[in-house]
Amino acid sequence: MPKPKCPPSRGCSPRAKSRRACTEPTAWGGNSLSDLLVFGKRAGEHRGPLRQGASGAPDRSELEAQIASAAQSALAPFEDAEGENPFRIQQDLQQLMQAQVGIVREEGEVADALPKLAALRERVKAAGVFGNRDFNPGWHTALDLHHMLTVSEAIARSALARKESRGAHFRLDFPNKDPEAAKVNSCIRKGEDGSMELTTTPLVPLSEEHRAIIEEMG
Repeated sequence: MPKPKCPPSRGCSPRAKSRRACTEPTAWGGNSLSDLLVFGKRAGEHRGPLRQGASGAPDRSELEAQIASAAQSALAPFEDAEGENPFRIQQDLQQLMQAQVGIVREEGEVADALPKLAALRERVKAAGVFGNRDFNPGWHTALDLHHMLTVSEAIARSALARKESRGAHFRLDFPNKDPEAAKVNSCIRKGEDGSMELTTTPLVPLSEEHRAIIEEMG
């Protein structure tokens, strides 16, 4: 199989080109660990040669400052034990996404969900937990909420942009498939101001090897 590459259309910097990630949503059991071993090995093998030729490695003091800042942010919920319960915020997020950004979607409801997600993000800043750091579900939820909100916003913005119905994405106001939309992927990236930027990138054509496998499987 071909080694992973950084597409020119992504505008990857030399430093970004030396980075590879391998991940999959995991559950208890399943094939996720096998995937991590296989594709983690491939990512590592490809990263090595790139890293050897890379320049501009970050300064050690810069990395230590980033680590200290991340640790401070992670421990912030302990500073206000009387803050809002993170489980309540999580419940409100679940209800919002189920009601307005579920499988069946409509532009008005999804657009209305975006400012509500922003409001939830502000509430997370005031979330508080108590106890210690040993298996503290409340603390874990307070940390996870940042990621949950990021994913929720990305889903909502992508759903608004894709004006068609396809697979698990169904738009009441656009119930049919759009052949042109089938040619692109929706891509979310972090803008310079920290906000989400949504773009589309052309689908990578199947290799002959992959095409043969799909045809063989019928």
